[in-house]
Amino acid sequence: MDFLEEARRVYVDANAASLRWLLARPLLGPGFLNSKQNSITLADYGPADGLRSPAFTYGWIQGRGLEALVTHAAFFAGSDPELAQSLDVVARRLYTVLQGLWARSGHAYFCYDADLRPVIAAPDGSTAPQAQPADIYTYSDIFVLKGLIAAAARYDRASLAGYLGQLSELVKAIEGGRFQMDERRALSTTAAAGQPDDLGPRMILLGAAGMLNRIGHSQAADFADRIIAHVLDRHFDPITGLLRNVPGEDACNVGHGIELVGFAFDYLPDNADPALVKALETILIASFDAGFRGPGIRLSVSLESGEPTSPYSPWWSLPETIRSAALCLERTGNPRVLDVWRRAHGAFFDTYWRGEPALAYQTMTDDGPVDFVPATPDLDPGYHTGLSLLAAIEAVGRMGAHGAGKTQIGA
Repeated sequence: MDFLEEARRVYVDANAASLRWLLARPLLGPGFLNSKQNSITLADYGPADGLRSPAFTYGWIQGRGLEALVTHAAFFAGSDPELAQSLDVVARRLYTVLQGLWARSGHAYFCYDADLRPVIAAPDGSTAPQAQPADIYTYSDIFVLKGLIAAAARYDRASLAGYLGQLSELVKAIEGGRFQMDERRALSTTAAAGQPDDLGPRMILLGAAGMLNRIGHSQAADFADRIIAHVLDRHFDPITGLLRNVPGEDACNVGHGIELVGFAFDYLPDNADPALVKALETILIASFDAGFRGPGIRLSVSLESGEPTSPYSPWWSLPETIRSAALCLERTGNPRVLDVWRRAHGAFFDTYWRGEPALAYQTMTDDGPVDFVPATPDLDPGYHTGLSLLAAIEAVGRMGAHGAGKTQIGA
């Protein structure tokens, strides 16, 4: 319990500091979050930085940020009302902006130009208009719609039913083959149909299920059981305990496997099938053991050889491991899971976390921090790091180290 109590304190302090860092940065455009800072040099990105510059807005980041701000505002309302109020002010403004973008077409997009037009941006900074087919959905849709649902539950209950209905359409798109993973090419039915059956879309969508339970709309999370069953049936390799990115193929994104475990435990009831709990625990331990090499968790490994196939270790998979391990330990009490938690905690806070400012190096190799962008150049706006650590904070509370309960977003 000493480790759990100390970890909880560290996580609360880290999240508060990180949110204050974000709030202190000037908003961009009509109210977008501004995490456009180099995690190594700490230089702010400017007009000369191409796709990293303030001229480009990433739907992923803004949707993630809205969910994070709303959730943390609810958490800190009792212990730090001033921080909570500041988060609410920024979140309400961002909610209004994202509502407007979503209302245009019922979709969000990976990249917007300075005039907030969806674009496909080339590495050299040149752009072309992004196609906007009504029936194709993307990761940006998931992240922005999750943010809109979280914000509507806290600020705008009248709009909540509409967003929940649109979430249902997104679920149908994923299950019906109308989801496109690659948002850096033109969106189309042909492109979506030609993709491999990667577990990524279902894994990210599963992240909405626990939130839906917490805001009192568990009936809208009925897709979660299908997702978990689908992934275990088609992607789980019983020999290695890992999840294949694509059935029958060798590649494994161990971070995604770990993230899925956390989302599943966040959703599942206390009386979940013990065999399912065991399978998820197996995936967590096997994924961490396979991927944890050097400073952090490698982006990918080979199931056949068990060896990493990427030199890069992004920051995000470590806090996701903390979330998954905390929620797993709460259910199983397995010392091996506690060991995974301790090792991920140590790697993140000893190696990645800068402290001042309150942010993490975005990516590392064996040689240290490297300027490699995992998904978007903007730094994490309280999503991978903040929400993962918050889940661990609440798990510690339920395990008895502190009197905290689960966050109620709409409270």
